[in-house]
Amino acid sequence: MSDLPNNHLPNNHLPSHNPRLAIILMICATAFIAATTLLAKALGTDTLGAPLHPVQITHARFLFAALTLGSAALIMRPKLGPVDLKLHVMRTTCGAAGVTLMFAAAAFIPLADATAISFLNPVFAMVFAIFLLGEKVGPIRWSAAGIAMVGALVLLRPGSGAIAPGALLALGAALILGLEIIFIKRLSGREAPFQILLVNNGIGLVIATLAVLFVWEPPTGQQWLALAGVGVLMAAAQTCFLNSVARADASFVVPFSYGTLLFATLYDALIFGVIPTSVSLLGAGIIIAGAALLAWRQAITSKA
Repeated sequence: MSDLPNNHLPNNHLPSHNPRLAIILMICATAFIAATTLLAKALGTDTLGAPLHPVQITHARFLFAALTLGSAALIMRPKLGPVDLKLHVMRTTCGAAGVTLMFAAAAFIPLADATAISFLNPVFAMVFAIFLLGEKVGPIRWSAAGIAMVGALVLLRPGSGAIAPGALLALGAALILGLEIIFIKRLSGREAPFQILLVNNGIGLVIATLAVLFVWEPPTGQQWLALAGVGVLMAAAQTCFLNSVARADASFVVPFSYGTLLFATLYDALIFGVIPTSVSLLGAGIIIAGAALLAWRQAITSKA
């Protein structure tokens, strides 16, 4: 989820306040995000042919998203300002690494578990912000982080004898995407959101292209369609998210982003026949409770 843009728009380009449309757009974003993870799972297993390396899936995510957003830029011809290249490279490197780990996790564990663990990224971002941004964290946010981590422990099942590798991959994704949030915060307000999207996907394409040279395998026809779907759906998700938070307060609309878990569970059940266990539901519920409390507290703090 943190592969999405920040929620700041220049005041003279703010869309009209429309909470109902904001909710619809956020729900669409969550459906698209869950769909990219579903396609990554199909590509990372033998569903559509020989499994593809998660780096190759990430390359397609940036390739087709860049083509989609680049085409939109040619039509819209937005005004572009100065680019903080160093921040963009650091942000995109974290985003690419985090997404790759998330795609890898999707091939090993239920989508509901991978998605729920990924919701820990704001918790890791909070910790990083203490050391990198000098932010002060009060007892409520520490409590929220603790609650979310308890949920992660439930999903990791440390007492079961062996922790699932996929769960560790998802945890690693959340950690790195939490660091990405720090760079997104630093970019907030400096550049227009569409410019951030465009630059992010352009740099991501360069990084992913260099990385994919070492693992590239010729995709089947079905895999090409799925790879294109990953990129186009991610571009659509980013666009919906961006327009959603621009039309309502983030504290109001962001909680609807947890709908990603519902869609991921639904897709996994319909396509792969994976039904979440009671342990998965318990762990996911605890993580969402902690993450929601953290989001609420941050919203209150930002308004103070």
